[in-house]
Formats: sequence, structure tokens, C-alpha cells
Amino acid sequence: MSPVGCRSCGAELRHTLVDLGMSPLCQKHLEAHELSSMEPFYPLHVRVCESCFLVQLEEFVAPAEIFGDGKYAYFSSYSESWLRHAEKYVDVVSSGLGLGPDSFVVEVASNDGYLLQYFQRRGTRVLGIEPATNTAEVARAKGIETLSRFFGRETAAHVEAKYGRPDLIVANNVLAHVPDINDFVAGLACLLADDGMVTLEFPHLARLIEENQFDTIYHEHFSYFSLTAVEPLFSRHGLRLVDVEELPTHGGSLRVHARHAARSAAARTDRVDDLLAREDREGLRTLAYYDRFRERVHRTKWRLLEFLIEAKRAGKQIVGYGAPGKGNTLLNYCGVRQDFLDYTVDRSPHKQGGFLPGTHVPILHPDEILRTRPDYVMILPWNLREEIMEQMSVVGEWGGQFVVPIPELRVYS
Repeated sequence: MSPVGCRSCGAELRHTLVDLGMSPLCQKHLEAHELSSMEPFYPLHVRVCESCFLVQLEEFVAPAEIFGDGKYAYFSSYSESWLRHAEKYVDVVSSGLGLGPDSFVVEVASNDGYLLQYFQRRGTRVLGIEPATNTAEVARAKGIETLSRFFGRETAAHVEAKYGRPDLIVANNVLAHVPDINDFVAGLACLLADDGMVTLEFPHLARLIEENQFDTIYHEHFSYFSLTAVEPLFSRHGLRLVDVEELPTHGGSLRVHARHAARSAAARTDRVDDLLAREDREGLRTLAYYDRFRERVHRTKWRLLEFLIEAKRAGKQIVGYGAPGKGNTLLNYCGVRQDFLDYTVDRSPHKQGGFLPGTHVPILHPDEILRTRPDYVMILPWNLREEIMEQMSVVGEWGGQFVVPIPELRVYS
């Protein structure tokens, strides 16, 4: 097998972070008639670049197969906490940059219009770019103009020619989904107005490792970023990081702010250099830092299986809550199917009636929990633990308990 090259700097990838075995595409939920058909599985073998320290998966499936078939299952607007996060961001950035009716905002990977709707309500001109045609159609139904395209240099040139260059480009939780990150960041630099700002949010690799969030590794995520890996990537394309925020979303994320390096007169906040220094102290530039991760992953699998086996031997019913991508990595890696998990539920009607990939656990409406009154509800989107426990507080009325498997298995009454 020929060596794999780093998608950021091109160096040969030789060092393994963790190998999670074989797994199907996490957002490809199955219909009943597909359960007896062959289902493709791909390696979840994660490597770290010894040169730029970008953590990454090899590209086995093209983004068009993941996002472009009109069946992408993730709709941002079904999380109330995520909507609040988006609305708060719009308020803060609009005030900070002085955005108004004469401004232009572009969001890359705009999903179902969850964020641009708040700019639009303020009278700001917006444009969404979203390759998943089904989520893009929902955004259009809200009156948000949306292009169904993948983003890079070519799309940037198209948008500039037809719409002009935006004052703000937003790209939330998309950089990890891009196999050609150099083309993507080059597109941001080409499209951004001379005095414009680009902000990107992505899960912070340091939190993934320190908090054992291995279930956030799946094929739809090609890369996993630290600020250490992001800064040279942006610099390579003429963008300068001017600020960074540490956010609680998705188990711990970064929001980076960047401007054109050649034209930026803005001072760089201390937060950028402070975080780079902290990552250095924590060891993110040493391979030993990454090697410790594997053993924690193994222990988590053992602990979850021990709990499930003991509960089933005691005659307990266990169900899931949510059908997120991270849940599919967890269940497939641990070998958890209907012998342990009777079903899972999800608020999104786009997922209800389907089956989880690989494990074939059925996805039902949340009311099924009220009907069957299970002993344990395992929360698969653990980053929404508090929101879900509040929504489903009725579970406690019959003595049911919540199980959260990450970062370490915990049971909540």
C-alpha cells in the first residue's frame, strides 16, 4: 500500500492515533427494505501528521456520496441549544462588525438556514452555500437563498462574480468535513472582502483527546483540528488569525477569527498566542501526547460493555436517545446492537422510521420512551445531555435513569 500524505502539508502519515476498526457512513440511515442488502464499511484508522500535527482520516468516500444524494440526515434546527448558540453569535458579530442592511454575509455549509435566518431578520443580505440538497431546500423554504454546491476556489469565484464579496464569511462545523482543506481555505481567502472577516467553528482536538471523545471520529469528519494545526494552514493562504474563542459546543470547540494578512491592521488578541502556548505545554507537538489516547478508548469500550451485560442479565430494558453520527461510531466500535439497545429515538422526523447504520437499531419517535418506560435511556449525543435530560425528565417518574457513555460512563437518576 502506498503511503498516505497529510492533506494539509503533504508529509507522509506514519503515526496512528487510534484504530476504531471498520464502520459504515454514520449519517446513512437505512430503510427497512435495505436491511438485508450489503452495507459498505470503511476503516476508521486515524493518523497524526508528525510535521504539522493535523489529525486525519484517509478519504475513502467522496463528499458527494456523503452529502450530495439528497438524504443527508443532519438538520441543525432540531437542537434548541444550537439555535440559541447561533442567535447569540449573530447578535454579537453584527454589533462588533457593524453589520446592517448594506452588509453581505455568506455561510458555508449553511444546512437548513439555522443561522442565516437571524441575520436575515436583522435586514442583512445573506447567501447560504450547502451541498446537501435536502437541507438546502428547507433553507430556501425559509426564504434564504442557498446554492447547492461544495465550497472551494471554484465556488468562491462563482459567488464573487454573481453576488460580490462578503463582509463576513461564516463556516461552522464544516472544515472537518472537507478532504481538500487547502482548496477550501484558499476559497475563503479569494471570496472574502478586503476588510472582511471570516469565522470558523470546529471541535477542538485537545478536548477530543483530553475528554475521550473518540465517538466524534467518523468518515464524515476527515480532519480534527488544534489551533497548532490551523494557524499554518491559514497562513499558507494569506489569512491571519486575529482572535480565537473557546466554546462549550460539541464537547468543546474553537471559533477562530481571520482576516487578510496583507491588509489586516487589526491587532491580534492575546488569546491566540495564549492558546498556542497552552497547546505546546500540553504536548500537542509531541507524539507521546497522542499515544495516551488509545488506551482510554479501549477502557471506555470495556466499561460500556460491562455495564450493558450486567444490566441485561438483570432483566433491564435499555434504549437510546438520539441518532447522531457520534452514536454510530460508539455503537459500531463497541458492537452494540439490538441485543443490548432495543431502539433509539430522535426528534427529527427525517430520521424516524429508519435504522442506524451498521447496528440496524430502529429509530423511533421520542413518545416510544413514554410508552415502553425503559429502565435506562442512553444519551448518544452526550454534548446535549442537559437539554435532553430536561426534555425527558419524565423518565425519572417510573425510576428510569439516564446513561451517558462519554467521556466515562455515568448513570444519572
